[in-house]
Amino acid sequence: MSDTPGKICTSCGKLTKDYVEFKCPKCNEGVIVRCRECRENFRSYKCSVCGFEGP
Repeated sequence: MSDTPGKICTSCGKLTKDYVEFKCPKCNEGVIVRCRECRENFRSYKCSVCGFEGP
């Protein structure tokens, strides 16, 4: 079990325990972390590796 209190949301930059994490759909290298609030409100995210932006 991890001692990490959560992850930083790629969209809003807040620390969250309620998140999903997935690889960038374009480059498959960048890791996208999205909190529940950003997912529910369709806030955009940007891949730090390739710059892909998605909802």
